[in-house]
Amino acid sequence: MNKIVPLISSGTAGPLGVLHLPRLWQKASLEHAGKIADGYPGCGAGYDQMVLDGLGLDRDAFLALISTKPTYIQTENWIKENGTKVNAAAISELNAAITGYIHKDETRQEILNAVGLPDGDPRDAINLNNLDDWDGFHTSVIK
Repeated sequence: MNKIVPLISSGTAGPLGVLHLPRLWQKASLEHAGKIADGYPGCGAGYDQMVLDGLGLDRDAFLALISTKPTYIQTENWIKENGTKVNAAAISELNAAITGYIHKDETRQEILNAVGLPDGDPRDAINLNNLDDWDGFHTSVIK
């Protein structure tokens, strides 16, 4: 079975306007199906948990939803019904936390070295994670 590198960026939002939510849905869905690429958590402790906490969602309830194989829009509809912090102010605060997140220097250097860039920019986690995903995709699918 082929494993899939998730390529939806953390900088992508769906109709609800929540950054990283489409990626969380994709990763959790891939993990549930046993198809997520090695090294990727389906629902990890970083951005994934930030989204769950930022929307007031119970992790176990969210993963139970994912086990039913919902579409992305079905997932957003469930979040609207079950999240305790699904409002414009909470979403704005969450999105600011996501765009403002900066990896530790060690993580940044590891990613830049792996993709063949000198230490420097980008510094934000969204763009560094994109580079890491694209490199993983190239290694596992193209190379």
